Amino acid sequence: MSVVAQAAPLSARLREGTRAEHAEAESEGFVERLLAGDLDVHAYADLAVQQHAIYTALERAGERMRHDDRGRALVFDALTRVPAIERDLAHLYGPGWRDTARVLPATEQYVDRLRAVGGDLPSYAAHAYTRYLGDLSGGQVVKRMLQRHYGLSVAGLEFYTFPAIDKVKPFKDLYRERLDALALDAAEADAAVAEAQVAFRLNRAMFVDLGVAHP
Repeated sequence: MSVVAQAAPLSARLREGTRAEHAEAESEGFVERLLAGDLDVHAYADLAVQQHAIYTALERAGERMRHDDRGRALVFDALTRVPAIERDLAHLYGPGWRDTARVLPATEQYVDRLRAVGGDLPSYAAHAYTRYLGDLSGGQVVKRMLQRHYGLSVAGLEFYTFPAIDKVKPFKDLYRERLDALALDAAEADAAVAEAQVAFRLNRAMFVDLGVAHP
């Protein structure tokens, strides 16, 4: 009697399928220098500008997903980051931050990718998983390091604060449950994993550009 192997849950496939890309992005020189306290607040402010561009595109895609019968399950108001980033930028640069903010070439490519694929559920799931679960996990470590090394407090770091989420772990568990319940077919699940790999590579390219700007 043959046994049919059960497909791994999408959340597990995304985690395992991006392990190498995740490690490469985290070890990029800009990230290591920023978290070691070897740069300055301006370097973090520049990162926040790039995040603003990326999350603006991601959350516009999220608004499109609200009209998708399956995709709406992944859209949580509690995860919305753009207003928090804008408050951080106003604190870091002043009220005229939009006039001085510069979006780097690698970030523009990242944004272009989000605009191109954001209406596709497997692609949206890949990018949302990559960004939001990262913010709720490693992002909290980043927040502590920025507080420690650059004298930042709540002001300037609202991006990493989720006031509408009482307990992070149960929320992450819920998010993974929603991912696993999307009922993607085999081709869609494969596409989601491939797109998550793209997302990590785009993120790493952004860190490379930031490293050049802040040697």
